Amino acid sequence: MVPEHTSSETIAPTVAADHDELRSLAVELAEAAAAHVRARRPQVFAADGPAAGAVATKGHVTDPVTVVDTESEQLIRALLAERRPADPILGEEGGGDVGASAAGAVTWVVDPIDGTVNFLYGLPGYAVSVAAVRDGSPVAGAVVDVATATTYSAALGGGAHAVRADGTRTRLRCAREDSLAVALIGTGFAYGAARRAKQAELLAAVLPEIRDIRRLGAAAMDLCHVAAGELDGYYEHGLNAWDWAAGALIAAEAGAVVRVPDVTVGGAAGELTVVAAPGVAADLSALLTRVGATTALPD
Repeated sequence: MVPEHTSSETIAPTVAADHDELRSLAVELAEAAAAHVRARRPQVFAADGPAAGAVATKGHVTDPVTVVDTESEQLIRALLAERRPADPILGEEGGGDVGASAAGAVTWVVDPIDGTVNFLYGLPGYAVSVAAVRDGSPVAGAVVDVATATTYSAALGGGAHAVRADGTRTRLRCAREDSLAVALIGTGFAYGAARRAKQAELLAAVLPEIRDIRRLGAAAMDLCHVAAGELDGYYEHGLNAWDWAAGALIAAEAGAVVRVPDVTVGGAAGELTVVAAPGVAADLSALLTRVGATTALPD
């Protein structure tokens, strides 16, 4: 697989002394926000439906944002204002500009709820994602699975780990599968109808060449599943930096080959993200090239 920006090969191998400190802070922020999200869901989404004004839409009618998304990001921003007030923030709901940071400075890239549709419906599989990015590459990150209270985290050069709700800590390693024909691959779909239709065409070409496909609904979680060996690979068009920044580092530190867009490229450009265990990475890349999936799918 030829990495485009960030991968197990292109995430810089140098290790700064503060990477683990940044990882610890990313964990603290993501866990605080996840606890808030976990507590607020039954308050906002009662059995008879969501509270008035709790749900709105963004660029597409299929793309929801909830009041809890906004609250979660506000909490993370408030905590960062106390701990690292000079650091800029790029958040899905509050915006920001990761490309404006000075050389060597840290920008925090935040997805307050990744998998908002799952959150809206009460399906497991939504997370809070927080990454520290320096000079265009993630150097620390955490993804918290809200439903299971599992925290995935990594520091550049320090490996990737998961901590379960009972405190059990495990080092993450990708699957050892080396045959694409029996690989379980994750993917995701856009909110816009035109891009979604093209993604469906590509999926129809990919599916006969692999064991099966999974569409779980949260990119950050998909990346962590690859890191944990629970998926053999994952691809999707049109991710934003907040979707992949923490999860891509976690996957790379677990041994995955990772290809993502430049951190400054928005999801509307439709560029491809690919993450795979080393044994299937080259074959997955070749398959995606053969079916035309490496071409961007603009929104």
